[in-house]
Amino acid sequence: MLDLQLKSTPSATSRFFVGLARTEEEVQAAQALRYKVFAEEMGARLQTRHAGLDVDIFDPYCEHLVVRDESTGEVVGTYRILSPAQSRRIGGYYSETEFDLTRLQHIRAEMVEVGRSCIHPDYRTGGVIGRLWAGLSQYMIRHGYRYLAGCASISMADGGHAAASVFKRIEAKHLGPVEWKVFPRNPLPIDALNNRQEVEMPALIRGYLQVGALVCGAPAWDPDFNTADIFVLLPMSRLNARYARHFGIGR
Repeated sequence: MLDLQLKSTPSATSRFFVGLARTEEEVQAAQALRYKVFAEEMGARLQTRHAGLDVDIFDPYCEHLVVRDESTGEVVGTYRILSPAQSRRIGGYYSETEFDLTRLQHIRAEMVEVGRSCIHPDYRTGGVIGRLWAGLSQYMIRHGYRYLAGCASISMADGGHAAASVFKRIEAKHLGPVEWKVFPRNPLPIDALNNRQEVEMPALIRGYLQVGALVCGAPAWDPDFNTADIFVLLPMSRLNARYARHFGIGR
């Protein structure tokens, strides 16, 4: 198991440990946090056989990055990581349940998928996401992977109008090249929705775009989570130096 015990400079973030879950108990703590956020807070219909845990068929093949508040021992943030080798073992990426990734075939051997990102509601002030991104960056650098990918979600609570409007803002400046285009299996009907609303960019998506990520096509509708999901791809060569320094990330 890769050791990612990152240490920050003295600040509010120094109380946080970030690393890969080493025990089944740590994995379950991450899954419990996911259940709390996705099912209890957001109302997602999770297909799980484990009460109070968000568990799916991809979990046994993933590594689980966690942020723990060292003052309490509580897991307060998590990402799960699916490496190229492990995606081959299970037969694909989670993103492929929502998108056709055929045009990314040539980069799959160097593409890590991340997902199930969530932070405890009491810790959504920036420090935890910074620790998670620092951990992801070190994981990528240590293994020499060149692409970070995954689905990022936009709420469909209003029927999809805000999600369509967010995508229209993204489309103007942040679309990837056509050779990296992905195709949603259950497309969000952008043109049938009010896609010209003044909306705030979701914080996670805004963060991805700020560090240099690209969006590789139109959103897919995920009915279980009631979200519109976009496929985000970050070539490590595009990692924005200013934001990398802000989050304590090294190239």
